Amino acid sequence: MPFKDDLLARFRWIDGHADIIGLLADGEILAGAVETLAEPFERVRVTKVAAVEARGFILGAGVALALGVGLVAIRKPGSIHPGAKVVRVTSPDWRGQESILRLQRSTLSEDDSVLLVDDWAETGSQALASRSLIEDCGASYAGLSLLVDQLSDDVRVALAPVHAVVRADELPPGG
Repeated sequence: MPFKDDLLARFRWIDGHADIIGLLADGEILAGAVETLAEPFERVRVTKVAAVEARGFILGAGVALALGVGLVAIRKPGSIHPGAKVVRVTSPDWRGQESILRLQRSTLSEDDSVLLVDDWAETGSQALASRSLIEDCGASYAGLSLLVDQLSDDVRVALAPVHAVVRADELPPGG
């Protein structure tokens, strides 16, 4: 069974929220997610994978291993990572909340081509801010790989290339 079909068959909502963490607890789903997120970028020059905490770290680390590259952490408030950082405030997310994102400047250079990996993008606010952080470090943005794409067409264009396993409108009802 193709991974997309398996993901859709096992996907569930709990109290109106997507149970991504529950899905990733299944080793077959986790392995399939990592393989499917990495595959479109295997033939693209990627030197690092960037991921936003927290679920992004899970998938990003797997994709980085699959591609044979390092992981760059994009952190939220309350987290610690040493040294100089670049900082961005996101535009409001689907809940109307802004987030502060930080990236350790020394983890990227102008020689890097960075793939951004996350589980879900609703408005794209974190992905757009993350792309800006990556580019502020002098690195090149290689694209975005997601499990679920809920982006508007204009944001998807701004983040191109975007690879997603499923579009949000393909998910079973319940959210």
